[in-house]
Amino acid sequence: MSAIERPVTIAVVGTHSTGKSTFLARLAHELRRSGLEVATVADLGEQAQRMGLPILWNHTWVSTLWIMTRGISNELEAWLHADVVLVDRAVPDALGYFRAAVEYRGDTADPDGSAYLEALARSHSDCYNLIFRTQLDPRIPLGTDKVRDGNHQFRTLADRHVEAVLHELALPWLPLGADGHDTALALVLDFVTEKLGHATSDLALRTSDETGHQRFESATTSTRGSQR
Repeated sequence: MSAIERPVTIAVVGTHSTGKSTFLARLAHELRRSGLEVATVADLGEQAQRMGLPILWNHTWVSTLWIMTRGISNELEAWLHADVVLVDRAVPDALGYFRAAVEYRGDTADPDGSAYLEALARSHSDCYNLIFRTQLDPRIPLGTDKVRDGNHQFRTLADRHVEAVLHELALPWLPLGADGHDTALALVLDFVTEKLGHATSDLALRTSDETGHQRFESATTSTRGSQR
């Protein structure tokens, strides 16, 4: 890979416990089955917490900047050896969480600090080929595989602010509902195939479901139209 060549990068954003990691794990498995080198840039929340940085509704400018810059560094490292990079919580996600935390606490963010974070998110987001935003469904119970935050008020705020950041930065995105993983997987596999020119006969979840492709095209068109 040359110094300026970038792999296909698929990002997922959205409030916590809405299926981001589950979707990306399935996607990574299917891409690797086709012989592609895949790197996943993991959610940095737990690592930040272990370091003593505040997260969730306690997020600060410092913790947000750390997550954004560490995430960017991890993405750049992944560029060196991957055909496809999957990002669990892309940079705009951290900005949305910061704004949600500020609103939740009733604080006022420093304008200069906020502008710096916004500029960082805006400049780096061009690196994402596709962005999916998970959909918050309060009817779905939280997972039990690890300790999860159950503050519904903050989850709702984070959901709203992450979407608002995508609109503000004029970033096209696709909705990823809990019942839409199979369709999204097939669409990503087709997109990656087209970008990289790999054969698709061994992609287990690739589908010829025209309805799914129409939904993809419709979502892309409507999302771009609402944000440009």
